[in-house]
Amino acid sequence: MADPTNHNQAGEVAPSTVDQQAPSVAQEHAPSTDSPEATDLPTANTPDPKAANPEDNPNAAKPAAASPKREKPAAAAATGEKPAAAAKAAKKEKAPSVEDKPFVEFIEQDYLPALQKAIAQQGVKDLQVSFAKQKVPITGFESAEECWQITGSWKETGLRQFNLYFPEEDIQGKKGFSCNEGKKPSTLESFLIDERKITLDLLVYGLVQRLGGQKWLGIN
Repeated sequence: MADPTNHNQAGEVAPSTVDQQAPSVAQEHAPSTDSPEATDLPTANTPDPKAANPEDNPNAAKPAAASPKREKPAAAAATGEKPAAAAKAAKKEKAPSVEDKPFVEFIEQDYLPALQKAIAQQGVKDLQVSFAKQKVPITGFESAEECWQITGSWKETGLRQFNLYFPEEDIQGKKGFSCNEGKKPSTLESFLIDERKITLDLLVYGLVQRLGGQKWLGIN
């Protein structure tokens, strides 16, 4: 006997469960018709932007342009130094010292005034100083060439005189010293031979010390 549940009416077949579910399943996965929706699937007319050659495809993605580099100032680029370092180096440059002057100019403009002042501070009031190129006034040096000399003299208990010799016309070169009291000097001494660098102050101090050792200054 046939099942009456399989027929709504005579001659009509009830739809299967697959037919009943098909419309709802298709509707659930169908795109919305309210607004167009783009997809990432390539079509026949539009190639994939990532895979396409930028030269052939105007829609292809282009690499970002590199940001321009900042140029260094011309002066710093020429020297290879940073502007701050170049300015610091310029500040470190020192002005030439008095010892760098030409020999004669240094003696006349700087050494003689400083020497006279230093000896006057030791109680000598009538010091006479000269600077000239002449023969060495010592026995045995008559045939030697002339050299620059500083001659100082004053009267105390008689005539006191000293000579400072510069045979190389250079304060850093060889120097000699002699002294006498009213007669011709007999000995030529080396002067400041152990000093590595001669300065104005050292030349003044050295000669004042030598005259003090002779007991010609102060209360001597």
